[in-house]
Amino acid sequence: MTARTYRGAARAEAAEQTRARIVTAAAALLREAGVAGFSLESVANAAGVSRLTVYNQLGSRRALLEAVFDELASRGGLHRIGAALADPDPMASLRRLIGIFCDFWGLDLGSMASLHGAASGDADFAESLGARNERRRETMSIVVRRLVERGAVRTRASADLVDMLFVLTSLAVFTQLMVGKRRKAAVRKLIEAAAEDAVRRAG
Repeated sequence: MTARTYRGAARAEAAEQTRARIVTAAAALLREAGVAGFSLESVANAAGVSRLTVYNQLGSRRALLEAVFDELASRGGLHRIGAALADPDPMASLRRLIGIFCDFWGLDLGSMASLHGAASGDADFAESLGARNERRRETMSIVVRRLVERGAVRTRASADLVDMLFVLTSLAVFTQLMVGKRRKAAVRKLIEAAAEDAVRRAG
C-alpha cells in the first residue's frame, strides 16, 4: 500500500467514524428532545462537530432523518425482510415478517412511539416516515400477490387484505397490544392469528 493510498483509506475511515457519531447523536437527540429541536445545528452540537461537518456528511435535515431511520432499521433487524420474502411458502413468509416487525417495534417502544407521534407536526419527518411505511405496505403486497398466485386468496379481495396486513403490522397495533403484562411473544401470536384469519376470509 502506497503512502497516498494509506492516507486516503485513513481519511475515508475517519469520515465514516464521524458520520456514525453524527447519526448516533441525531438518534439520541430525537429520543430525548423530539423532532421540534432537531436541526443540523443541534445535531452538530450534540455530536461535537461543526454544522458544516454535518452538512458535508449528510447534506440536509431530511437526509439526516433518513440516516437515523436507516440506523434504527439496521439495529431493529429489518435487513431480514429479504430472506423472509424468499421463503417459498407465502404464509411462512407472512409469519416471519410479522416477527420481524414485532422485533423492530419492540426495539425501543417508547422512542418509536415518540418519533411516530412527532410526525404530525413536521413535514420532513412525516414524509420520511410515510415513505418507510409504504415500503412495509409493498412488502405485504408481495406476500398477497404470491397468495393470489397460489389460489389461496381471491384477486378481488387482495387489496383489502394488503390494507389489513399493513394495519396489523403497524406500530399502533403493536403498541395497543403491548398493554398490561403481555409480552412481545404473546403479541406476535395475536397478530399472527389475526393475519391468518384475514387470509382465510380473503380466500
